[in-house]
Amino acid sequence: MTTTAEPAVPVPHEVPEAHRAEMERALALLCDAELEPIVDMVCLHRDGRYEAHSHDGMVAFRRSDSGYERIAVEGADPLADQTADRFAPLTEERRDPSPHRSDNAYPHAFDHIAQLLDSPAAPDLCVLHSAAHNWEDQGGHRGEHGSLGLVQARAPFVLAGKGVRRLGVVPRSARLVDVAPTIARLLGCAEYADGTLLAGQDGTPVDDVLDPSERPRHVIGFLFDGTNANVLHDLVDRGEAPNVARLIDMGVSFGHGAIASLPTITLANHTTIITGAHPGHHGILNNAWYDRRRGEQVITNSSATWPWSMQYLEPGIETLHEAVLRTRPDAFTASVNEPCDRGAGYSTFDFFRRGEIPPIPTDPFGLPHTTERFVRPSKDYSWSSIVDHMGTEQAVGILSGHYRDVSYPAPRFLWCNFTLTDAAMHEGGPYSDIAAASVRDSDGRLGEILDAAEAAGIIDDCAFVLVADHGMQESVPGCSGDWDVALREAGITARDEAYGFLYFGVPPAS
Repeated sequence: MTTTAEPAVPVPHEVPEAHRAEMERALALLCDAELEPIVDMVCLHRDGRYEAHSHDGMVAFRRSDSGYERIAVEGADPLADQTADRFAPLTEERRDPSPHRSDNAYPHAFDHIAQLLDSPAAPDLCVLHSAAHNWEDQGGHRGEHGSLGLVQARAPFVLAGKGVRRLGVVPRSARLVDVAPTIARLLGCAEYADGTLLAGQDGTPVDDVLDPSERPRHVIGFLFDGTNANVLHDLVDRGEAPNVARLIDMGVSFGHGAIASLPTITLANHTTIITGAHPGHHGILNNAWYDRRRGEQVITNSSATWPWSMQYLEPGIETLHEAVLRTRPDAFTASVNEPCDRGAGYSTFDFFRRGEIPPIPTDPFGLPHTTERFVRPSKDYSWSSIVDHMGTEQAVGILSGHYRDVSYPAPRFLWCNFTLTDAAMHEGGPYSDIAAASVRDSDGRLGEILDAAEAAGIIDDCAFVLVADHGMQESVPGCSGDWDVALREAGITARDEAYGFLYFGVPPAS
C-alpha cells in the first residue's frame, strides 16, 4: 500500500524589523559575562540564517543540499562539538557532571535549532540555560534538562523482542525522532510515496538493528520520563533493574542513547516520540509558548491541559496510532497515561475528556513497587507512584482482555508512560538514592506488564521499546538566577515563556 504524504514546508520565523533593536539589546545582555554562568547560548533566525550566540563566540549556519553549512563564525564556535559519544558510561559522565560549554557537546545541534525556529510560533530569541544552572528561583530541583547539551538531551533507547537483532548494548546513538519510524517499520505500517512511514516524519527508522526476516504482530512501548541513560545502564549492570536487563538481553540498547529534540522538554519530545517529527514541525513547541496566530499563550504540560494538548498538532502530522489505523483499519491501539494519544482506540486521557476519572488510589501506601522511604517525605514521588500504579493497572487490564467492564482485543500497539523517574531525578538529581529508587519501582511495574503480555500469549510475537523523553543532568547548587531580572533592569521588554522563549512586541504575560 503506497499513499502520499504532504507535510507542511517550514517557513522560519523572522523577527519583525520594528523589534530588531530591542532584540539586539537583549541578545547583547544575555551574552554578557555577568549572565555567562547561567546562559549557555542564545539562538535565533534572521535574514535567512540560523544563529547561536554565546559569551565567547557565535556561529551562523543555513540549510544546504547536503544538510547544513556554517556560513560565519566569530570567536569560539559554541556548536563546534556535535558528537554524541562523550560522557558515557556513567563513570565518564560523573567526571564532569555539569560541563561548561567549552567542554560540552551538542549532537545534531544545527538540525535541532533549525527545526525549532521553523515554527511560526517560534520565539524571537531562544535562551538555553547552562548545564550548571539550577532553576531554584523558579522551583527547580537538583536534576535539570531543557537545553541542547548532551547529558540533558541523551535519553535511553532500548529495542527488544521479535523483529529486533540481539546485539546487547552497542556504542552508538540514535535520535528520539527516529523512534516512531522504527516502531512503524516493526508494525509494517504502509509507506508513503516518498518512503516515509508517518505523515510529517522527520526521523528515519534504525533498520540496521531490526531483523527483516520477522515482523512482530504487536509492539509495547514504555517511556521512563526524564531518565538519565547512563544511570539506567548502571543500575542494569548492578542488577537493580532486572526487567530492563531482560529487554536488553532480548535485543539492543543504544549505549550513547537517543538524542532529544530541542527543547529537551517533556511534552515536546513525548510528541516527537509518537509522531517522528520535531517539535518545531509537529507543533507542540514547549511546555508553554506564545502563539502569534492565535494571539494567546499556550500551556500544554499541566494536569489541566494534557487531555486537550494534541489540538495544537500541526496539519499533516500523523501519530503512530493513526499510522497503524491507516494500514489496518480494524487494528486496536492503546495509549496509557500518554498525552500524545490521537487515534488510539483506548486512552487514559479520554476518560478526562469525557468528564470521567479512572480509578486512582487515594494514597500510595501499600501499593506494589513503591518505595515508602520516599513517598512519605516527597509529594511528587507520592503522586507519581499513584499515577504510575494506575497506568500499570490499565496496561495489565488491557493485555488481559478486560478493564473497567470493557473487553479489549490484544493491542497491535500499546504505549505506556511512567512519570516517577522524572519526579525523582528532578528532586534528588540523577545520581541520588531517590533517583535509583524510582528506576527500581518503574522496573517492577514494567515487569508486571511483561508478565501480562506473557500471560496473554503474545510475548513471542511482540517487540518492545523503552525510551525517555530527555535526559537529566546534575546541576550545581547556588548556580541560580533569572535572566528576566537582568532584562527588566535594563528596560528591555520581552515576554518569556517557559523560561527561555523570548518574544518581542507581543502582549505581556498577565
